[in-house]
Amino acid sequence: MILFDTISVGYESHNVLAGLNWNIEEGKIHGLVGLNGSGKTTLLHAFYGYVNPSSGKIQRNNNSIHRNVIGLLETQNYFYPLITGREYLSIFPQGNRPFSLENWNKLFSLPLDDLIETYSTGMKKKLALLGVFKMDKEIYLLDEPYNGLDLESTTVLKLILDELRKSGKTVIITSHVYESLESVCDCIHHLDNGKIQMSYDKSSFHVLSGLLHKMIEDKTSVHLKKIFS
Repeated sequence: MILFDTISVGYESHNVLAGLNWNIEEGKIHGLVGLNGSGKTTLLHAFYGYVNPSSGKIQRNNNSIHRNVIGLLETQNYFYPLITGREYLSIFPQGNRPFSLENWNKLFSLPLDDLIETYSTGMKKKLALLGVFKMDKEIYLLDEPYNGLDLESTTVLKLILDELRKSGKTVIITSHVYESLESVCDCIHHLDNGKIQMSYDKSSFHVLSGLLHKMIEDKTSVHLKKIFS
């Protein structure tokens, strides 16, 4: 079990996370949703250790959690200029599980010997995913992994995630496309006002979907009235 105990993270005078509590059952795929600006990326960065909480602690089985067991996929990945996809993947250390680049790339069909500058947005996302999966971590934090992926690649990613779950990995995914989370997650957690408001299992995903749509409609209606009144 991974425990977030009253985690707070702020920037200047603004608290993004405010006394957040969250229990994460390992060996499952967890979705993390919230409206824009709710703090999803900040929460993943606190998990990974990119930002230090001003208060609270993150523990795994009552011990401090270490970055070396976590693989992080950023929303926007940095690629060194003038290197090929193959050279980019060589930067990542291989984990304990054998990693056959040839077999993995049959899933995504990337031109690995071409410069990354020639890649589309979706191709860059697939390359970044390969780099993260090569490290074979116990926990994966995937921030908007579906951005730029076409229908085939989205399906391939779902099948990869299913295999990671079967092998006991813990995965946390953020996505602006709620339906992509419904199809793969065991639980989805709603982040709002700096806290996890509620966690939903598969039987209640439809409740969260309705709640999110209502929040978006209410927020949009306020602005539309100002425009069209």
